Amino acid sequence: MFADAFESVLKDHCTSAVVRAIEAGHAVTPLIAAIADSGFLELLAEESDGGAGIAMHEFYPVAALCGAYAVPLPVAQTMAARLLIKRHETLPAGMITFSTTPLQQIGNEIVCARVPFAMVSDHIVVARDGALWTLPLACATREPTGVHGGLSATLRWSQCNECRFPSDLAGSLLPLAALLHAAMLAGAMKRAFDMTLQYGNDRVQFGKSIGKFQSIQHQLSVMAEHVAASSIAAEAGFQCGRSIPSLSVSAVAKSRTSEAAQLVASLAHAIHGAIGITAEYDLQLYTRRLHEWRMTHGSEAHWNRLLGQALLDSREPLIADFVRHIAA
Repeated sequence: MFADAFESVLKDHCTSAVVRAIEAGHAVTPLIAAIADSGFLELLAEESDGGAGIAMHEFYPVAALCGAYAVPLPVAQTMAARLLIKRHETLPAGMITFSTTPLQQIGNEIVCARVPFAMVSDHIVVARDGALWTLPLACATREPTGVHGGLSATLRWSQCNECRFPSDLAGSLLPLAALLHAAMLAGAMKRAFDMTLQYGNDRVQFGKSIGKFQSIQHQLSVMAEHVAASSIAAEAGFQCGRSIPSLSVSAVAKSRTSEAAQLVASLAHAIHGAIGITAEYDLQLYTRRLHEWRMTHGSEAHWNRLLGQALLDSREPLIADFVRHIAA
């Protein structure tokens, strides 16, 4: 129910033209207003705070839609901030993004490198000294990554009015941030696959659609397998009630989706041919995000090392027992 209603908002207000305009530096206010006015930013807030109080498994399709529509705002992160910071009335207004990169003191500046959605956010949440902190971006200098259409940036503050929230959830920022991007990756991969499948049916060569050629069918089947496996891994991470997912479960989700992202993007472009890389065609809106989000909060290499060490440290005699243990 929530996903269907949220998708109707995105269909009307987050079109590919809007995404391109925001990537080009145009105002984000109309899209923010449409989403905020719909009330969806409070999905994860407690009912006592005026929210819907939904469980995480109900939130998964909403987070995946942020990837499926290439939403150029940290909408999923702004919603999830209600889980990390319980005092709802103290949350800053506007778009909130998460940074899992440590803050650095360089000279007289505070620096936070490669913050996702930093170009379109109002605040970031970081973990430091066993607490959660919010930092405003209005007084920060934003240095874009230089990637075409990229919304990530390195932030620098010469002075900052940061706000500290004592919380036992400071250690939950990384697994939550990674899991949200896993869901977004799953959604974006599904959209890229759907576009590729449709193109294979529509594109005619030698008198028949290219989707009927065996080599194309093989590539589409490989894409479908990875998209399905990624969706299952990401959705499994959200089976945690209203609590924050564990680090191991988030590691599995982010590792699997990041691993599949590069392969799905390359196969989508291989089947589309030259049209897939043109700015006017929507495929690149999703494949660019697949490459960027694959690295955000750790690539598959980072999470595979973490899982491998957890397996070596585990007392479980079999890998299957280890899998059951972290999924419990």
